[in-house]
Amino acid sequence: MTCLPQKTDKALGLVIDLDTCVGCQACVTACKGWNDQGYGVPLSDQNPYGSEPSGTFLNRVHSYQVMPEAAAPMIVNFPRSCLHCADAPCVTVCPTGASYKRAEDGIVLVNEDACIGCGLCAWACPYGAREMDAAAGVMKKCTLCVDRIYNENLPEEDREPACVRTCPTGARHFGDLADPASAVSQLVAARGGYDLMPEQATRPTNKYLPPRKKDRPDQASLLAPLLDIKATGLAGWLDRVLGKLP
Repeated sequence: MTCLPQKTDKALGLVIDLDTCVGCQACVTACKGWNDQGYGVPLSDQNPYGSEPSGTFLNRVHSYQVMPEAAAPMIVNFPRSCLHCADAPCVTVCPTGASYKRAEDGIVLVNEDACIGCGLCAWACPYGAREMDAAAGVMKKCTLCVDRIYNENLPEEDREPACVRTCPTGARHFGDLADPASAVSQLVAARGGYDLMPEQATRPTNKYLPPRKKDRPDQASLLAPLLDIKATGLAGWLDRVLGKLP
């Protein structure tokens, strides 16, 4: 089994704004495109143009149609990827040490040469953030574009995850969440950012920002119940959130 570092020099991660995400899937497309090259084996697709396509993605955006009784229908957009947890259960359950957390920046990665495709890490992750690549037989997950953020051959403005760079509404932010003075930490503090499913005690690095308060009560966002997180699983968490909408 793999041990977690006692501390990390940085805590690189994402801050995702649920108020401004429109579910356009640009981040999903950019992630898939960038990770078909560089770090690890390319992300495979099976029968992409057939009646039952499938494939491997490191980032997904789930959209849920909500039908309130006293308001117009709306779509809830919820981006999901690896949260690079401080107490990552996917790391400690790995029997070969393929899954590990880096001490220098806190990024959780998979050494694909050591991965045997047993799937234990996927079972241990409470967020469903890992996917088995059917073609390569290895586990894949968000790397925070580790081959991009440190790439000195890229312009400085491009040294951030592809999903962040491509988001048209500025709903995704990247930085060091261990630094209270960083832009992402200040954003979390100002907007009341929170952990996804904190009862799992994984201490995720990534944070979610709640919807902003509206000027009038009748403009209140239907995503406001996201602040009340009591479910014990991702599907149950989302089900409970949507069930509380008026």
